[in-house]
Amino acid sequence: MRILIVSEDIPYPNMGGLAKHALNLSRALIQAGHTVDLLGGDQHPIEVAGEEGQFGGRFFGELNGLHIGWKERKLGMFMPPRRSWLARHFARAILRHARRYDVVHYHGHVPNVARHIPREINFVQTRHDQGSDCVINTRFHNNDICTAVEPAACARCVAARPNTVQTAISSFAVATYRKEVAESFLRHKTVFVSDMLQQNFSRTMGPRRWGTTIHNFVNLEQLRRARASAAPSTAGEAINVFISGKMNPSKGIALFLRTLAPHLPSHMRVIMAGDGPDETSLRAEFESAQVQFLGWCTQEKTLHMAASAHAIVTPSVWEEPSASTILEGLLLGKATFALARGGTPELAMYGAPGQLRLHPDMPSLVRDLVSNNSYGPYAPQPEGLGGAEHAVEKLLRIYQLPPGATLPARLSDR
Repeated sequence: MRILIVSEDIPYPNMGGLAKHALNLSRALIQAGHTVDLLGGDQHPIEVAGEEGQFGGRFFGELNGLHIGWKERKLGMFMPPRRSWLARHFARAILRHARRYDVVHYHGHVPNVARHIPREINFVQTRHDQGSDCVINTRFHNNDICTAVEPAACARCVAARPNTVQTAISSFAVATYRKEVAESFLRHKTVFVSDMLQQNFSRTMGPRRWGTTIHNFVNLEQLRRARASAAPSTAGEAINVFISGKMNPSKGIALFLRTLAPHLPSHMRVIMAGDGPDETSLRAEFESAQVQFLGWCTQEKTLHMAASAHAIVTPSVWEEPSASTILEGLLLGKATFALARGGTPELAMYGAPGQLRLHPDMPSLVRDLVSNNSYGPYAPQPEGLGGAEHAVEKLLRIYQLPPGATLPARLSDR
């Protein structure tokens, strides 16, 4: 098949999980014998992504406009035309290429783009975040999970104390956006990376078959190389706990460190890879011989550190849709600690029994971590599970369905 992968998150020097997902998928599809090109952003040449940006096909850098703010923060309200304009703008770029491909697969933050793609185009999109119904993509407000469904509640995410006019305009903008997204999901094929994402959308827009679930996946070859390079554990050595993630409130790293600090055993070290707005303050508060900050790291170094650790912690307090760091921990055979929220509990199937240690709150997670006497290693799961190649088998079945076909809630493994 001739496949066009589309993502405005590509390319950047430091790419997140969505971009890596799309690139891993591109490589796996090419390895399976298909022709794959990529339509990405015009912000950089593909070379800025280094080795991660090398996927084996052509790159078209044409997408832009995602970060044009329309003065929303200054005005304190979401502007109704902004997201509709962006969807049409992206659709025009996609349609310049679409008819030369058997399928177009979009991975990005503009789900209402599908509303502007003609029905005869074989268009699929994968939803990676909460942006199907949350215009800031996170469902996270004031350091807590947001479950509000009324559009008026969204006004507080752009103004601390929205007035009547700001609330009315933001409410109209959010309601319009959600309506367009719902029309998009009914018009073209939609994949969610967790059941939780589809359930949250149904909570807002009503229960119906909005799409199908194919969990996130990781690069198994990178994991194999990381395992091969990891230093073997020796008796009596310090217990190394590894965290990889953005240093921002939703990732829960600050809460984890503040909860752990009074109970940190002398034989335990916490090593963190990642940067973000909270990095400087967290370094000032916690950096020591036992708490190390590595800053941003390449994917190769991050996986090497994960493979060399005794335990992986993903302390996110928002609803992670399908965290790559948890999948990597499980597939590396590590005891993996997380909060039981979002799509995280769904990922237990990728580990051995008891390997994914889920907790209702941070204090119970920390108690389990510091009192644990065994950190694995756990036996590897069936070959290919959690990898891009396994997901490709399911995606190809979706690609081969007619444009706009209704998808089952979950595809079987056969």
